[in-house]
Amino acid sequence: MAGEQMHVLSALDGAKTQWYHFTAIIVAGMGFFTDAYDLFCISLVTKLIGRVYYTVDGSPKPGSLPPDVSAAVNGVAFVGTLSGQLFFGWLGDKVGRKSVYGMTLLMMIICSVASGLSFGHSPTCVMSTLCFFRFWLGFGIGGDYPLSATIMSEYANKRTRGAFIAAVFAMQGFGILAGGAVAIGITALFKSQFPAPPYAVDPVASTPPQADFVWRIILMFGAVPAALTFYWRMKMPETARYTALIAKNAERAAADMSKVLQVEITKQQAEVAPAASHCKQSFGLFSSEFVRRHGLHLVGTTSTWLLLDIAYYSQNLFQKDIFSAIGWIPAAQTMSAMDELYHIARAQTLIALCGTVPGYWFTVAFIDVIGRFKIQAVGFFMMTAFMLGLAVPYEHWTSAGNHTWFVVMYGFTFFFANFGPNATTFIVPAEIYPARLRATCHGISAASGKVGAIIGSFGFLYLAQSQDPAKTAHGYSPGIGVRNSLLLLAVCSFTGFLLTFLVPEPKGKSLEEMSRETEDA
Repeated sequence: MAGEQMHVLSALDGAKTQWYHFTAIIVAGMGFFTDAYDLFCISLVTKLIGRVYYTVDGSPKPGSLPPDVSAAVNGVAFVGTLSGQLFFGWLGDKVGRKSVYGMTLLMMIICSVASGLSFGHSPTCVMSTLCFFRFWLGFGIGGDYPLSATIMSEYANKRTRGAFIAAVFAMQGFGILAGGAVAIGITALFKSQFPAPPYAVDPVASTPPQADFVWRIILMFGAVPAALTFYWRMKMPETARYTALIAKNAERAAADMSKVLQVEITKQQAEVAPAASHCKQSFGLFSSEFVRRHGLHLVGTTSTWLLLDIAYYSQNLFQKDIFSAIGWIPAAQTMSAMDELYHIARAQTLIALCGTVPGYWFTVAFIDVIGRFKIQAVGFFMMTAFMLGLAVPYEHWTSAGNHTWFVVMYGFTFFFANFGPNATTFIVPAEIYPARLRATCHGISAASGKVGAIIGSFGFLYLAQSQDPAKTAHGYSPGIGVRNSLLLLAVCSFTGFLLTFLVPEPKGKSLEEMSRETEDA
């Protein structure tokens, strides 16, 4: 029976790459485009929101978000994402991947629009409603992680599975790029229509009333790509592996396999899959058998994703502060509100264009050639090296004339994060666990990553502050400085390199071979 089951599932593993595979990449990938746009665009507009709602009359510096408000606005979507990853991962294994796939996208569309419509005139009211809607936006985004990865891994053949899952994840790069591009375009439009002087010249006129519309439009634009793909996501069939191995619906499994493979598969052929799986192991997540088979794997996928996201998000969310610290963005008081947003968006877009996006697509090109393990290990190691290269001679990089090389090396840390653990930590959990626990374990691994993102985004706000109390941002206590923060991130990256050795290599193997589903318990 096991041999017959493997025969049916091997039809999926050995299938030629079909047009349907590319359709699935685009539909699933557009969710990640939206995810990245929504999660990273908030970092672009926080300084503008600070000017609009928190400027103090007579202050020599423009307004900025208080530390607790800034931490809440940046972090609340991560808390929602973490919750969504755990909930939808579990739900995807219980009721099916396709059943809840449209729900996550619908939440993203509604909450993206609602974030921009955050109501009220007082800062407290606007920030409270913004945080509320961004939590639920994050909840929908969280569901997309385990569901998209699991659906793509179960559709794909084993020869190009890594590239397909990586291509879905690589849409994040375009989402980040779009966040910067939309901000630049909208800011340029508003600057031309409503010119404003620098803050130092006229504090009140430097932030025109129309600036309140700019950040709202940028946030609401995240609903557009999600809305465009909602119909196609609802039309996707359930994965054949779920219907055959978990739902045990032979007729539906045959129809789903036929649609994906574009070959006729009969109900009788598909029926052997549930018949075979019925007499195999059915251990649960908290069983000793799961610990024996996959315990170290789960430690590996959760810990590496945690450490990667501490380093990745602390840099990504607060790169505007790093650019300001090295003098790449002019002092806030020398710019109007629109000018400041324009400079931050331009810097972030340049980093995305040169470091982030190429890294993602290098992974797509080489993951099924080099393998997941090597890409992740080398990525972590190179991140460590470049962070040390930034941190050790930090005074040199911040002196006049050296800023460009600092940005180049900073871009390389993003390149090796994306041609490295940022992609592989997403891919591997979708390949190594049993079908009935695949989305759940991916959700647990991803949620661990979001814990890292929360540590990175909240911690870096405080840690990166100057050790000199006179040089800290308004409302912050002295921290350990950017240099020491980079050293700390280098330690995180090297620990991730060591823990990569707990994760197996799925290259060229079937999902059943990796999860050992056809072995007796």
